[in-house]
Amino acid sequence: MSSIFELFSLQGKTAVVIGGTGELCGAVAEGFASAGAEVVLVGRDQSKADKRLETIQAAGGQAYFVSADASRKADLQILLDQVLERSGGCDILVNGAGVNSATPFLDIAEDEYDRIMNINTKAVFLACQVFGKHFVEQKIAASIINLGSMSGLLPLSRVFTYSMSKGAVHNLSKNLAREWAPLGIRVNTLVPGFFPAEQNKKVLTPDRVAKIMGHTPMNRFGEAKELVAAALMLAGAGGSFVTGHEMVVDGGYSSMTI
Repeated sequence: MSSIFELFSLQGKTAVVIGGTGELCGAVAEGFASAGAEVVLVGRDQSKADKRLETIQAAGGQAYFVSADASRKADLQILLDQVLERSGGCDILVNGAGVNSATPFLDIAEDEYDRIMNINTKAVFLACQVFGKHFVEQKIAASIINLGSMSGLLPLSRVFTYSMSKGAVHNLSKNLAREWAPLGIRVNTLVPGFFPAEQNKKVLTPDRVAKIMGHTPMNRFGEAKELVAAALMLAGAGGSFVTGHEMVVDGGYSSMTI
């Protein structure tokens, strides 16, 4: 039987983390690096990337940054080509870029809808196409982790487009898990509960925070580092028989009814 260290080790693996310059996926990227993976941070903010790279490298990890618009297939193909050239392969893909808005439903403009759907849904769809094709053709037993949401399980009030976009991500993940399971490619959804992050700070009003806490048995927000162990399990040997799963990390939020 493998040791506990082998089950969570990513030694020799290359992990592409789209959205890795953000708070939640940045923490996941750090966790992957500490487990031995070479991490590729993907985003569009060089200053955020530099800070995250500094943290990873100061801890002895290996990482580099590639700027890309994940909602453009051409950018994703260039990203894959760069990763293959520099790292020699790819074993793990995390799709974690995301944006949110609390615009009332009847006031949601088409450009706002397009922006949220492009980043939250289209980018996941296209990355799974580009990297999935590589995994299938090269017979790589890869792990794909898509960032879901509580609103992907049940719609949340006030975030209509966001809820719609995340529901699609949950559906796609399960569909691809079924499609690629015979090939050894695993596709799972990592589902954070309420974690304060850049994308949701504007919607966390005092009234909304009170409602969230009233529905969260642990009575607090999650911390980004609390996603890391779940992500490591899904990425590595510890999750070798886990696919099509919604890995919920929510302090009990989804277990509450009244």
